[in-house]
Amino acid sequence: MYSLKLELKLNNKEKTRLAACAGFARFVYNFGLSLLTSSWEFEGIKAADSKRLAAIEKVFTNYVKTNPEYQWVQQYPSAIYSNALRNLAKAVDKWRKGEAGFPQMKSKKKGDSFTVLKKSGVYPAKGQPMLPFTNRQVLHPGKRIIIPGLGEFRLKQPIPFLCSSQSFTVSRTADKWFVSLVLDVEKVPPLIHEVESVGIDLGVKTFATLSDGSTIETPTSLKKAKTKLNKQQWRNRNKQLGNRRKGLLASKRAKRYFDQIAKTHAHIANIRKDFLQKTTTDISRKYYRIRIEDLNVSGMIANHKLSEAISSLGLYEFRRMLSYKEAFYGTKVEIIDRWFASSKMCSNCTNVQPMPLSERIYVCGAGCGHIQCRDLNAAINLNNAPLQKIRAASAKLTPVDRLGADSPGRSRKQTSNSSSCLA
Repeated sequence: MYSLKLELKLNNKEKTRLAACAGFARFVYNFGLSLLTSSWEFEGIKAADSKRLAAIEKVFTNYVKTNPEYQWVQQYPSAIYSNALRNLAKAVDKWRKGEAGFPQMKSKKKGDSFTVLKKSGVYPAKGQPMLPFTNRQVLHPGKRIIIPGLGEFRLKQPIPFLCSSQSFTVSRTADKWFVSLVLDVEKVPPLIHEVESVGIDLGVKTFATLSDGSTIETPTSLKKAKTKLNKQQWRNRNKQLGNRRKGLLASKRAKRYFDQIAKTHAHIANIRKDFLQKTTTDISRKYYRIRIEDLNVSGMIANHKLSEAISSLGLYEFRRMLSYKEAFYGTKVEIIDRWFASSKMCSNCTNVQPMPLSERIYVCGAGCGHIQCRDLNAAINLNNAPLQKIRAASAKLTPVDRLGADSPGRSRKQTSNSSSCLA
């Protein structure tokens, strides 16, 4: 399964319309979350979360939409609020399984996005199966795209080939709007890789050091963009985007400045994503077994001297990309135990000795005379790690999800009390 993300070419009227659709999806999500948490306090009613959300969707369709106070929701397609409640159901299900934290109320600060589906299909007669691809939107090559329920839009990049999709996600990054399509295609992974195994040691000064002696440097454009952003923020450190409590509106200069800041953040994110995508693809094409260390990123960020540098590298995103590309390139990504002494162990005689961060050259103190770069020595140790220190990689859970996940065994009454402030 692949996705295709294309930038939309919109006028001001179309941008306003998509922003309103994103606001409507946000309103429905918060509406459903508020009713769901309130329903847990009802005594004598035993129902699963899926049944409760199904009842909430019926309430929204039959009562809220018919209320004169909410007549404005009639101008938006029903697929928007159906998918908003479906996303809420997925978030609650992940929380129940302990894979994520409790769903939070969506705010405008986190960006605009919504998803629409083409639901209806063509049936020749009652009882007969649906005609193939009639519940999917066919997309022709070119710079035009039809989004179900919203109509036709222009694209800045053309659709490269004839395809079809049922799911369309519209999102905004800074002042640009994008549409993402889900394509049902398969990729046959290669059967042969040049190198059988490699160990990768990640760091700040050098992004990655491989056990075969090669290194991967962080692009200089990322550091330049971060420096530019820091200067922008320092020069405008006293500028405020209005004050809602005091009834003060934002000035045009403030709006212009915060638009520029959003563009700079998007530029930095694009540089990082492009670098990680190309790096992980090159590694997955060349090496079969990839071994990396289970880094404590949250603990490393606690060091205020290294927090900004570590955050801008995207170390966990590097691991996540390697993990999901296993199926594409036929690789095997393995995680080395966090407490394995890869930096303190000699790759020649397995001697373990203290190694502060200030020492960049490993000099074995056991008498074997081994002298090597600290990062290269750690990468070789990762590649030769014992089997009891190795586990298969998985991109399903992030460290933030593990820390923020509540216990799924808690009672609904306790859950509703702890989350009442979110409603």
